[in-house]
This record gives sequence, C-alpha cells and structure tokens, in this order.
Amino acid sequence: MKPIIKVIIPAYNEQDSIANVIKDIPSIVDEIIVVSNNSTDKTEENAIKAGATVLKENQKGYGFACLKGMDYIENKAIKTDIVVFLDGDYSDYPEQLTELVAPIIEKDIDFVIGSRVKQLREKGSMTVPQIFGNWLATSLMKLFFNANFTDLGPFRAIKYNKLVALKMEDKTYGWTVEMQLKALKQKLSYVEIPMKYRNRIGVSKVSGTVKGSVMAGIKILGWIFKYSFK
Repeated sequence: MKPIIKVIIPAYNEQDSIANVIKDIPSIVDEIIVVSNNSTDKTEENAIKAGATVLKENQKGYGFACLKGMDYIENKAIKTDIVVFLDGDYSDYPEQLTELVAPIIEKDIDFVIGSRVKQLREKGSMTVPQIFGNWLATSLMKLFFNANFTDLGPFRAIKYNKLVALKMEDKTYGWTVEMQLKALKQKLSYVEIPMKYRNRIGVSKVSGTVKGSVMAGIKILGWIFKYSFK
C-alpha cells in the first residue's frame, strides 16, 4: 500500500524560489504544506498558485513554522505515514525526495537525513560558520552518543508516528538538532543519504547574518549539552 507522504516547507519571504521548490517535488507526495512564517512578500500567493496548501504562522521562528505544519497534519482525517521537511529557498534538490524516503519505504528505517556532502555541494552554497557548526555539532553527537550523523541538513524525512513521539518543542534555530538528539535518545533507526546542494535563491535568514549564525550556534550547542547530561 502506498504510504501517505506530506511535505512541510517553512518559508519566510521566499517569493522568488517557492514555486520552483513546489514544482520539483515528485508526484509521490500527497500534499505540500507551505508555512508562511510572517512573510511580507508574495510567498503565500506564489505557493498557492504552484499548488501548495498555505498556512500562516506569524510567530517568527523555524520551529514555530514546523510545529504549525505538524498541527495541521494531526488534525486531518487521513493518517499521514511520512513527513518530509524541506526549505523554501531552492538550495536542496526537491526531486531527490524519492531517494530520501526510500529507506523508510523499502527498509523500514525511521528517520533519514539528506546530507550535504562536500563533493555534491555547489561552491559557496554553505558558509564557513555553517560548515564549522555542522562539524562541531555532529562531532559532539559522536562523542556523547556515538552517533553517525555528519550533517544537520534541513532536508529530512521521518515516519509521522515517530515524529509525534519525539515531542518536538524548539521554536527557532534548534529544531534540526533537537530532532536528531531525540531520535538518538529514543533509539530510532536512521541513515543519511548524500544530497546535492546549491546556492540558495535570496539571502539566508540564519547563516546570512552574524546574529543568525551566533543564535543558531548557541541553540545547537545548548541542545547538545542539555541532552548530554540528562
């Protein structure tokens, strides 16, 4: 039986990229949910025209937007099997979603991360703080939890029931690392799939600013040390 797959795309002012993202998502997906995180441009309009369900979350924060999407899924009559998280900036290749969900469908894996490996990354697509932050976070997870993660990549898929069981709570920058730490704590099976990665359309709201990079770093390290001493 074909699994019900839904995609959640948090988006803040991504009017120039959102339609491209939606267009490239494979037809195996049952619903594309764009959560406009207080966008002030034509993100919502363009997403609707491209065929997505659009929700509004006025509290700014990546986690706030993801939780809004989850709440919407929870209240649907038909049960969702797999949730995919994908950014709205077109830096990932949405057509690779079939590769991302394959381990869940074919091997019953709980959680899959699209890893932005160096050999598949476009030059300049990740900033130095991003690369260092990923290395530090995954190294600490290896040290404290013997984890095999190499990336905190936002392009990820997870069984919906496992996602609910994680009881996600971070509202801003720590969403991705919280999910990985809780997956480790709950002993979910996981794999990484090497993914292509390109320069995003527009300016990053996190890695593109000093404040964003610092705040993200603090949140990521905070979650790791919180779980290391639990």
